[in-house]
Amino acid sequence: MPVIAVVNRKGGSGKSTLAAHIAAWCARNGSSVMLGDVDRQQSARAWLKRRDGSLPAIAPWAVDQKNMLRVPTGITHVVLDTPGGMHGFELARVVMFADAIVMPVCNSMFDRESAEACHAELMTMPRVASGRCRLAVVGMRIDGRTNAAQTLEEWSESLGVPFLGALRETQLYVRSLERGLTIFDLQPQLAAADLAQWAPILQWLKPQLYPPQAANDGAGVVRPPARTLAPKGAASPLKAPGEVVSKRLGSLPGSLMPAQESMVQGGRMSTLSAEALQAAARETLRLCRLSKAAQAALEPQAPAPRGGAAPADWQSQIRGPCSKKSPAITCCVRPRTSHPVSFSGAASGPGGRR
Repeated sequence: MPVIAVVNRKGGSGKSTLAAHIAAWCARNGSSVMLGDVDRQQSARAWLKRRDGSLPAIAPWAVDQKNMLRVPTGITHVVLDTPGGMHGFELARVVMFADAIVMPVCNSMFDRESAEACHAELMTMPRVASGRCRLAVVGMRIDGRTNAAQTLEEWSESLGVPFLGALRETQLYVRSLERGLTIFDLQPQLAAADLAQWAPILQWLKPQLYPPQAANDGAGVVRPPARTLAPKGAASPLKAPGEVVSKRLGSLPGSLMPAQESMVQGGRMSTLSAEALQAAARETLRLCRLSKAAQAALEPQAPAPRGGAAPADWQSQIRGPCSKKSPAITCCVRPRTSHPVSFSGAASGPGGRR
């Protein structure tokens, strides 16, 4: 299951806009895609509520019986919209699931410095440093009358990160998102300039979204080849007879929920087999037995009783709070013996001892 994460620490950098358009492009290509909103603001979820049912479907998170967010059944592609300021464990969780990370950056000193700090933290993570999780930069809200795109491209090259292209600042994005649409849902002639800007971005995303085999796929999963963008209103292409599109119901992740919703720790997006679960259960039981045996070995041993008397430490446990001159009280310390204990005025044990 390919997972694309849109990440940037800087708020207002265009993460939700970019994530919504990537998910809409996947949906228009016939993929079962989920747009997962990791942000507390839930901007992507609010946008999905505006989307008309006649458009290609984009699924949100599914909520299970334990009120946990999970990937719905049958989803083949996931796009994650992450919050601003994400770092540390939350960022590492997203990187563990993601096959590729797209970083939207606006052309300002504050945006570039924030993105550079985010890039530095990402490069400390093995999956990004080794190239198993791809990373690229997209310029957002770029004024075509300036050299902002060139500035961002030079900055991205200085970091060694591919610069996929720049998306212009236009009201077409604003008006489309307000109606639950993207530029991919519009007539091509109305968004020709913007679709041309998306071409290099989609060219980089295609191998990530439609790989021969994703990093978290099980064995024997055959993927369909990447399809070209279908224009609005066009019929979906038929599948080839020999093409196998696996839903992989048994290899969906146990949880891809946001960190703010109590992420459950786990491995990559795969489930354990029944044999592995049984082996894990046996190992847990063995460790529990060893732990109990170790605790029993560390506990002090009581001396053997003489003539039916209580253990020697019985009197030491009750001698403090109970004296011969004390009134009748109830002791709060339970002796280490099965004999009943009662005393009035002074301590008395089994056999009439005081």
